[in-house]
Amino acid sequence: MNTSNGVWTEDQIATMAKLRDAAMQDTYALTELRHLTDNIGPRLSGSPQAQKAVDYVAAEMRSLGAEVQLEKTSVPHWVRGAEAGELVSWPGMAEGTKQKIVLTALGGSVATNADGLVADVVVADSFEAVKKLPEGAVKGKILLFNHPFDKRLAAQGDGLNAYGQSVVYRGAGPSVAASLGAVAVLVRSVGGADYRLPHTGATVYADGLEKIPAAAVTAEDADLLANLTQQGPVKMRLVLTPQRLPNAESYNVIADWKGTEHPEQVVIVSGHLDSWDLGTGAIDDGAGIVVSMQAIHLLQKLGVHPKRTVRFIAWMDEEQGGSGAQTYAQEHASQLSNHIGAIESDLGAGHPIGIMAAGKPELVDWLRPVGHVLAPIGAAVVAPSPEAGEDIGFLQGVPQFAPNQDSRSYFNYHHTAADTFDKVNPQELSENAAVVAVLAYALADSGSPAPR
Repeated sequence: MNTSNGVWTEDQIATMAKLRDAAMQDTYALTELRHLTDNIGPRLSGSPQAQKAVDYVAAEMRSLGAEVQLEKTSVPHWVRGAEAGELVSWPGMAEGTKQKIVLTALGGSVATNADGLVADVVVADSFEAVKKLPEGAVKGKILLFNHPFDKRLAAQGDGLNAYGQSVVYRGAGPSVAASLGAVAVLVRSVGGADYRLPHTGATVYADGLEKIPAAAVTAEDADLLANLTQQGPVKMRLVLTPQRLPNAESYNVIADWKGTEHPEQVVIVSGHLDSWDLGTGAIDDGAGIVVSMQAIHLLQKLGVHPKRTVRFIAWMDEEQGGSGAQTYAQEHASQLSNHIGAIESDLGAGHPIGIMAAGKPELVDWLRPVGHVLAPIGAAVVAPSPEAGEDIGFLQGVPQFAPNQDSRSYFNYHHTAADTFDKVNPQELSENAAVVAVLAYALADSGSPAPR
């Protein structure tokens, strides 16, 4: 007997339910996450920890009986160094004092000299506000983009849009500041936590402009600088000593659970293995890695062998440009027509309400029976989305999917020193593992491939 849309049989629906229930009872993902975060630690591209994580995940996948290969890729090798900020002159100061500014270098930032630089601070809350400043107002100064993260939007469950509205200042801010003659740029941290936590993240330098030191300051210190500069001149010392070393050799970890009828047809389950270095990369993106690993683990544990190959990928270098995903897209360009679907989990481990589907509108109705299977864990909603993941976004033409996760608190910890194992709720991690495992099996064993 077939389901209403004829894509999956009742036996296949029953297998999905078994995978769902097994995911909710299995501690595999949590155990793997603890090792990645507590034992291996931060996994910045090009670092020894990133290589240790590659070797560890590859060994774990081999132990499950998957066919493993390491796909070589060239990644940025940026090292943070020292970072410090302090006010040395400001209105109302006590003579002979200084005031600390809490900040962190943006990924890819160039350095000040070892002693730092001292300059006046100019504050603007938007690119439009900068354009309205008098000509020369920024020249020789430190420019702060003080654009607040929209916490109300995030609180309504739309953290991704709140992030998108603010992250443009982290990405483009240094080039805009340099074009106006600034000697350094500060960006208000792109996140929702008010615990004086700076949020790092990659920045981009435009060709043809001087590269200037770039850092994120905490929301509290951004407000402090905005207040003081309204009262009079504020002078700050900034010390950043990062290094951009030659590109390093690294790897995507690829592990195939081979299909029985169409092994050449591939369904990807994935997360990115690299992380920023301030925390230990638990929610970004250790959680995505381990729920994807658990999909292979559950297929092995339950003895499930779908028609098509389920391919686990631990992407390298999502945070600093996606070089691993670009390498994969280039190396497998001739095979993408046989990529039936790609799943990426890269929005933490919050409760999933269902599945995001990027591709043809028909995907929503096509996946509805899968949503019914996930209803008992509150993950029944199948919703269209313009995109489903940074890494899988390079796989043009392939239907793309992600767990539709609760992002209300994700950006409180994202890219900060607080991205640690304790931030992951074991129950919600299991729910995400269930969504990924059920969806991977559904795509890999469907009677007809997903619409594309």
